Amino acid sequence: MKILVLLDGSTWSQKCALHAVQIAKKKDADVVFFSVLDRNEARALAFNFCAQSDLCHLIKDHEEKIWRDMRKSINSEMNELITHYTRQDVRCSTKIVEGSVSDEVIKEANNGDYSLIVMGAYGKSGKSHTGALSEQVAGLIDPPILIVK
Repeated sequence: MKILVLLDGSTWSQKCALHAVQIAKKKDADVVFFSVLDRNEARALAFNFCAQSDLCHLIKDHEEKIWRDMRKSINSEMNELITHYTRQDVRCSTKIVEGSVSDEVIKEANNGDYSLIVMGAYGKSGKSHTGALSEQVAGLIDPPILIVK
């Protein structure tokens, strides 16, 4: 059995990792921590910075800094998870890709021979309704999806 855990740096994705690992321990499963970095997110954040600070001449530099910070942050989160859970004898690995989040999640979920997909009910925005990603991928992913609230 192999479990795909979607991580986006939010508190919700940390809860996903915890639930997935509990299942993996009971089922002797492998866990893959998966994250998608979307350059459009970095662009949007840089644009917001530009609009609020009146420093639009620095937008490209700021976008690159945000992009580096996004990559560093998710790498750090995944390294912490790997270190923590391998000490508990959980077989786990990480995978980070770049692209459209929904497209990359669908591709990985359907082509990675997974038995279960675990994702958070809410994303980084923390909105009070089920996350947009789960709405986008529901019905397009073959393995069952566990949404952690």
